[in-house]
Amino acid sequence: MTPKEFIKQYKPFALETERKTGISHLFILAQAALETGWGERGVGNNFFGIKVPKNLVSSTPNEKKQLLFTTEVLNSPTPNPQQFPKIISISKRTDGKWLYRVQDWFRKYDTPEECFTDHAELFFRNKRYAKALLVKSDSYKFAEEVAKAGYATATNYADSLKNIITKIINLNEKA
Repeated sequence: MTPKEFIKQYKPFALETERKTGISHLFILAQAALETGWGERGVGNNFFGIKVPKNLVSSTPNEKKQLLFTTEVLNSPTPNPQQFPKIISISKRTDGKWLYRVQDWFRKYDTPEECFTDHAELFFRNKRYAKALLVKSDSYKFAEEVAKAGYATATNYADSLKNIITKIINLNEKA
């Protein structure tokens, strides 16, 4: 799927989420694009890499969860034994952090709409995003605050999001 096709297909969900929550649709689309590679990896309609909370894995029905490969950047070479269901590899990065290749439990959704709604609600349910919600209508500032709050372990997460936001804006202007 091309970026233009991705935007055309998923912008309505992002706009509806913005209408309900005030979170910029540009941020929502950019995060969905980043997390899925413009729709190439949206397994189980999970467009945002939303994991099943560790304390809810056993009580989450099988049709609402999926075990997927992912990478994580952590500060320690020694993981908590309950942190991941399966660790594939651990390697040291040049910045002193550790790159983990693991399998972990991610949410599974019946529809893209269900995922977009759950994603927005996650920001309101979790207190660590309170500062981000103060700037929810500014896609660039919201990206910075979501990254600071630890949405992802990638150290360049905010910059990656902001680059995609800019790309979406530019593609919209050309449309």
